[in-house]
Amino acid sequence: MSEKRVIITGASGLLGRAVLSAFKCSQWTVMGTSFSRTGEDLVPIDICNHEETKKLVKNFMPNCIVHCAAQRFPDKVEKDLDGTIRLNVEATKNLAVLAAEFGATMVYISTDYVFDGTKPPYSETDITNPLNTYGKTKLQGEQVTLEASQDHIVLRVPVLYGPVEYLGESAVTVLLQLFFDSEENKLVSDSEIRYPSHVDDIASLCVNLLELKQKNGEVKGIFHWGGKESMTKYGMVQHIASVFQLPMNHISPDPYPSQGASRPHNAQLSNEKLEKLGVGKHTSFREGIQSTLALWIQRKKLEQI
Repeated sequence: MSEKRVIITGASGLLGRAVLSAFKCSQWTVMGTSFSRTGEDLVPIDICNHEETKKLVKNFMPNCIVHCAAQRFPDKVEKDLDGTIRLNVEATKNLAVLAAEFGATMVYISTDYVFDGTKPPYSETDITNPLNTYGKTKLQGEQVTLEASQDHIVLRVPVLYGPVEYLGESAVTVLLQLFFDSEENKLVSDSEIRYPSHVDDIASLCVNLLELKQKNGEVKGIFHWGGKESMTKYGMVQHIASVFQLPMNHISPDPYPSQGASRPHNAQLSNEKLEKLGVGKHTSFREGIQSTLALWIQRKKLEQI
């Protein structure tokens, strides 16, 4: 049986789609799973169902699992804590234990929100202190992953963007909607500092990390990867306006912390550990946002004709 067999959970989501594509292009035997947004090349499954998930893992016999499925919107987490715990913690533990049982390595996608944002940049050994429930559930997911096997991998990433099925799929791409609603004045957060990362960069990293793992068993534990450009949401809006020559006279910076669930002020992740391993890439924000939003800009212009 091939030694390059991988299951990707949440393969219909923003990151999962990119990860699925990257492994397929790298000659892996791939199974993508999904729950609510199924596609013809995806296996529908509720990973919160232990027996159903065990049967899937046993039949496919992966040597790697990339766990992308999660409730990742902090404000939605606050409204559905029970559902979030089932997905972000209980399903994660289930997968991590099954992976260890069948001799597979699991990569658990985590977040920079496990830090409080007071002492950046953060290395993998820095003390965690999540400010919101989302960050707390993701940290619990990290803990159950590594408790299941010290050979598993936790990959912490920042806010992600890339090709989206709807603008609200990413906290970055949703900002384009501000330009479409130009009749009202808008305030956009200019407080919290973010390091947006393109999903293709993270997907490529997952492939490289697992291929490195197959050669070197010491590749395990926690890793960080984040974008290399710092910007607030308002800064992202300025970049979008510049790239697409869009007017933003109706958009003003809001210097106060974002409303809703608490966010860390600056949870910059240090990439040093992965860079020393020779893996990881960074797509510039201007390049990434241009390719991500060009089609949406074109659609809007056609609507106005």
